[in-house]
Amino acid sequence: MGVRAIYPGTFDPPTNGHLDLIARGAKLFDHLTVAILNNPVKNPLFQVEERVEMLKESTRQLENVSVATFEGLMVDFARQNGATAVLRGIRAITDYEYEFQMALMNRRLAPEIETVFLQPAGRYSFVSSRLVKEVVSFGGKVDGLVPANVGKRLVGRMRKS
Repeated sequence: MGVRAIYPGTFDPPTNGHLDLIARGAKLFDHLTVAILNNPVKNPLFQVEERVEMLKESTRQLENVSVATFEGLMVDFARQNGATAVLRGIRAITDYEYEFQMALMNRRLAPEIETVFLQPAGRYSFVSSRLVKEVVSFGGKVDGLVPANVGKRLVGRMRKS
């Protein structure tokens, strides 16, 4: 079976930073599930089904990557999927503090699941879904920061708002 991992997040929308980590995670693990948190309380721009579509379109060339959704505790989802690792990205020191706390809590809840931290490629180290949405909302271009399929949907959605 090999090592199965999950890469959890809201991915609202997916960025090239996310895709960088997914591609690199696909090389590290036998199977990587991109796990989209379905949390309507966060008031997402894109419905969970749209995020699934965008990620499936953007990762179809990676044979050992799948996309799924989950609610509740991430460690419960990981266990249900036979994952023994969680992939997380760290862009800056502010990410580290939050991710470190989450990793320790997850270790307490599920000591059999390891957290693996990766830094995104330097050219994506500043990119976040929130920042991309903000730039587009003010008419800025995000070419090269999100996949083309995501950029098209993002511009269309922000124009409707």
